[in-house]
Amino acid sequence: MNPGLLGSIETGVATVDTVIFACLLVGLIVCLAMEEKLHAKKSVIAGTFAIACLLLGTVRGVLPFDDVVVGSHSVTSHQGIEGNYQGPHDQEHFQLSQTDKESHLHYDGHRLRMPVYIPGIDWGVIAIILGSSLFVDVTSRSGLFTWIAIKVTKASRGDPLKLLFFYGFMTVVFSAVLNNVTAMIIIGSLTVVSLDKLKLREKLLGFLLIEGLLTNIGGLLTLISSVPNIIVGTAANISFMTFFIKACPYVLVATLITLWMGARMFGIRRLRDSIAQSEAEQLVASFDETDGIESWGFFWFGTGMLILFIIVIATTSVLPFVRDLEMGFVALAFAGIMLIRYRSVADDFYRAIDWDLIGFFMALFVVIYVMEHAHVLHAIGTGLRYVLLHIQDDPAHWVDSSVLLLGAAGFSSVTDNIPLAAMLANILKNLEAQIATATVQETGLWWSVIFGANLGGNLTPIGSASTLVAVTIMHKHKLHISFARFVKVAFPFALVQITLAVIYVLLFLR
Repeated sequence: MNPGLLGSIETGVATVDTVIFACLLVGLIVCLAMEEKLHAKKSVIAGTFAIACLLLGTVRGVLPFDDVVVGSHSVTSHQGIEGNYQGPHDQEHFQLSQTDKESHLHYDGHRLRMPVYIPGIDWGVIAIILGSSLFVDVTSRSGLFTWIAIKVTKASRGDPLKLLFFYGFMTVVFSAVLNNVTAMIIIGSLTVVSLDKLKLREKLLGFLLIEGLLTNIGGLLTLISSVPNIIVGTAANISFMTFFIKACPYVLVATLITLWMGARMFGIRRLRDSIAQSEAEQLVASFDETDGIESWGFFWFGTGMLILFIIVIATTSVLPFVRDLEMGFVALAFAGIMLIRYRSVADDFYRAIDWDLIGFFMALFVVIYVMEHAHVLHAIGTGLRYVLLHIQDDPAHWVDSSVLLLGAAGFSSVTDNIPLAAMLANILKNLEAQIATATVQETGLWWSVIFGANLGGNLTPIGSASTLVAVTIMHKHKLHISFARFVKVAFPFALVQITLAVIYVLLFLR
């Protein structure tokens, strides 16, 4: 980091504090990479750093300890209180809110003193993981996932490569219409069943890792596929159809290349020998998709609920009332309805929840929350803006888009891409006003942020929730992969995907 650059940022946080917390973030990444040598679970590592960040943030005075207003019944726009700041954090939140055209301030409610780390946790993500996991576990008892998996396996005729392509494209489609976490949980469950049936358990790690990477590619397909898409696309005034038309060619090519690379890396090949093909076809023909169905009534109920679940999740943003409760509520509500079937043994499903994953996410959110208040993310965004303003004598030069895409990808691999996308969108809005010869949209900078924020999640297992869920499913089935090994295996994929994105943005989105 450039101390001179950081020192020029008028944020009310000392430069030394920003540097200290940036070092803590680097320390967390290093410790996660050494997970095996430390003999510690991810939740414990992240939890330790969360404790340190909270304590140090309090000592250094970078955390806000104001009362929280709840139960507000009076609403005004932010423009109505412009200039009425009570501190640097209030001003920062006001500036970031400008990326949301419908942002309002609620006031005149009850003031509560809430622990500072509570609002730092993205409870929506926690609710989605918890609700989706429970929903999938309970629904699987109906035999529905076994039925679907065997149908897909039969369609592949037992050919591992065909099966990989089937599940790969299903992952992309599911990630485009659902959130990435839910897509990974559903596809991962189906994959386990299929490979177990084909006695190809040794290929499971490869399948799950490829699917985890594809969730972030699928997240690029539509304007509503991921939160960064919504933030940046809205700020850039990109319509839903325009977004889809421009993103679709890249998603298709990147998906095919990822599947091809994965097949070669993990030795997933077609059955070319006629004898092997015949044996595989006989094997899948012997599968009975009705084996796991104990009650046809519950099976059809589970089928209806799964279809309804997908529809509601995909349309949450436009459904009256439900859109206010968001996806986390939808996931928990569907899980609760399904649990009624096993109400007397519901605790069995609670015990099956991966609490290490939940704990890790909660601790990671706290760390990122402290980083935001210490202005580590602000420094990152300002640094990128500084680079953009100083490397481009010609606004249409290829360097600007490349640097922004690579920078967004790099930082998204270790930080939450949502606040980073919001900050970069705000910076681009300001930058657009400073460029006279071309608009930011014409130079492809908006698309650089979109591609970088999504694809950066494929560089590390903590880069996105879906890749971490993929790793968690591997661990659940005794397929251990460390942080360092994930980075080593995923890096070639991410490198190709990001390089392809740079080329695509420069050639087709300028």
